[in-house]
Amino acid sequence: MRNGLDRDNDKTGLTELNAVIAIARRGTFRAAAIDLNMSTTALSLAIGKLEASLGVRLFNRTTRSVSLTGAGRLFVEQVGPALQDLRSALDAVRSERDTPSGTIRINAAPFAARDIISPLVLEFLRRYPDMIVDIVTEGRLVDIVADGFDIGVRVAGLVPTDMITVPLGRAQRYAIVASPDYLEKHGTPLVPPDLLNHQCIRVRLPDGSLFRWRFEKDGETAQIDVRGPIILDEANLSRVAVLEATGIGLFMEQSVMEDIETGRLIRVLDDWTPPFPGLCLYYPGRRNLSAGVKAFLALARVHAAGRSRNERRCR
Repeated sequence: MRNGLDRDNDKTGLTELNAVIAIARRGTFRAAAIDLNMSTTALSLAIGKLEASLGVRLFNRTTRSVSLTGAGRLFVEQVGPALQDLRSALDAVRSERDTPSGTIRINAAPFAARDIISPLVLEFLRRYPDMIVDIVTEGRLVDIVADGFDIGVRVAGLVPTDMITVPLGRAQRYAIVASPDYLEKHGTPLVPPDLLNHQCIRVRLPDGSLFRWRFEKDGETAQIDVRGPIILDEANLSRVAVLEATGIGLFMEQSVMEDIETGRLIRVLDDWTPPFPGLCLYYPGRRNLSAGVKAFLALARVHAAGRSRNERRCR
């Protein structure tokens, strides 16, 4: 028979469980506290309370790093899936509400977040004022289920195959651009292999590999492993380098369209960059969706259909 002390030690709440998962995911107390909308002190106290209750340490802490102990890894492996099931159950109950409320967490590439913020996210908040949309932007592709997100936004080709997708109805294009000063000094590339004679801004992918620039024209394709003096993994930094005449850069078209229209950047090899499948929302099919997520996805489908009709009329 269990004594009263054991029962007291079992009084662990969702705050403590979410805290462990968040720290394990983010790697620091500070980043986890931001995700959980609580102070670092409160988060540390919650972990201390849980560790005292369990009688084991879950994290190795130093002044510079935080890592899981063996007990911590076991805890995350066992509790993580159960916590996901609990969240799904809560979402199922909330889905019965007539008026959506609560928070939707979205993970998106930075350019993708810019693409959806005005036409979709802000319109959603106007329609559902009790909702909160929490958008986290990052270049790397994350596991949205393991990291506690409801929805991801990525280019269609990057979406994991086990996810349900909602196309946003707009094809994407790359834009190869350089500053007028750079082209005046170094000349203009006319075909993709010409890039091997130019300085280019190299792009590091989320998995650490370097992106090979891809081209297509009239059925002919080319992949160029460009060369250049700098390697970056963030589009805004690449744009600064290109504007400063460091070299030629590759971007998503919408990221530099204003620069092209104002003449700050000049597009090259335009006929070698055809459209490709665009952005889509994606979410796990096995999870019960909250009323808020259902409403957001419904609005996304309406928005995508309207965009597609407008683009057909413009052709």
